Amino acid sequence: MNSPKKTARVAGLLYLLLAGFGAFGILYIPSLTVPGDAAATAQNIVASESLFRLSLVSGLIGQTAFIFLVLVLYTLLKAVNRNHALFMVILALVSVPITMLNDLNKVAALLILSGADYLTVFTADQLNVQAMFFLDLSEHGVVIAQIFWGLWLFPLGYLVFKSGYLPRILGVLLMIGCFGYLFDFFAFFLFPNFETTVSLVTGLGEIFFMLWLLIKGVDIEQWEKRSLEAA
Repeated sequence: MNSPKKTARVAGLLYLLLAGFGAFGILYIPSLTVPGDAAATAQNIVASESLFRLSLVSGLIGQTAFIFLVLVLYTLLKAVNRNHALFMVILALVSVPITMLNDLNKVAALLILSGADYLTVFTADQLNVQAMFFLDLSEHGVVIAQIFWGLWLFPLGYLVFKSGYLPRILGVLLMIGCFGYLFDFFAFFLFPNFETTVSLVTGLGEIFFMLWLLIKGVDIEQWEKRSLEAA
């Protein structure tokens, strides 16, 4: 009887790990960047190398948690519609290698500023500019990953809305969250001077969903009913 609730709470815990580790992994390193000043940015990175490395590891842990989160949510929601749940998994998992490989841009910036002997052929200014370039490239890579951070939320929201054992309003908020990420993606590349980040608002649906999983779980009676119907 407690299995669905436990599954929901495991999903909520994994969502919390994703949010915590992922946020530090994504947000800390850009905070070291000084727009238009490669030298100051390089100085910040060298002065905070340990936290820079910790942020890298944190981001990778967050993405690993994301993999397990999606699989647990599939277990929880496949009773609603197995094909839609599988579609959700595919869209979510596509974002993981994009995000992880994008972290190589941050690694490149760190290596460029490492002071290795083979880098002495470059001047300090050249190294600083190259490091800045890779950090900018990393920012663009994060926005590309947002395509799938958004897309997977639509089937997730639809499954939650149709489930009967989770609040329908959470499903609506998750589907709205999908369009927030997509809006930010198009705005970033088509209107680079447009600085508003819509997903910071629409992403609240994910926070509410995470908290519901952690605190309330699912309606066991309704979950069992849907499971029997899907059998």
